[in-house]
Amino acid sequence: MRALIVEDEPQVAAFIAQELRSAGFSVEIAVDGLEGERMAIEQEPDILLLDWMLPKRSGLDVCRHVREQRPRVPILMLTALDGVEEQVKGFGAGADDYLPKPFDPKLLMARVQALVRRSQGRGTERILTCGDLQLDDDARTVTRAGQEVRLTAREFALLRFLLQRKGRVTSRGEILDHVWDVSFDTETNLVDVYINMLRKKVDKPFVKRLIHTVTGMGYVIREEAP
Repeated sequence: MRALIVEDEPQVAAFIAQELRSAGFSVEIAVDGLEGERMAIEQEPDILLLDWMLPKRSGLDVCRHVREQRPRVPILMLTALDGVEEQVKGFGAGADDYLPKPFDPKLLMARVQALVRRSQGRGTERILTCGDLQLDDDARTVTRAGQEVRLTAREFALLRFLLQRKGRVTSRGEILDHVWDVSFDTETNLVDVYINMLRKKVDKPFVKRLIHTVTGMGYVIREEAP
């Protein structure tokens, strides 16, 4: 799972990052609103922890813009502004939860875990498709052109992640973070190996290729050839 912290106070950001990493998250930090907004939209993290008072762009504006571009990203606002009016503004901008500073680390992680669990079951398509390929997340089945495709658990997770980002190029690092949820050496060929295994089952027996390599960038699943 990946977390993005947008916080301009180094000590606060380091404290939050340590708690998240201890819980198994991979963490990135942005120190101003513009950088945080760009990273949140480009990377689509599993959780966004967002300070209100930030340089260059306020957390409130970042929250609003990220919510418009990445509606599924759970957003936890972190701020010393704990009045009812501020909380109403935060929720109105699209925040999922609001935690006033200072906060207990146990409460922080309880809120984070609750938001991540909720997002995994909220607004998530259970049937994912690309052309004649269909993945049923509830039944844990995959079919192509009406034929059952048998996948291992890891192959299924990889295909599901690609389908969730259909039409968007996904880097090897993003795949490692989301499908394996573990930090690997960036030079590992693990992703390439599993992509090849998946292609043998999903693409090779059929006429049209769906899984494409984008040289120097990663992989994308789509009907049209690059």
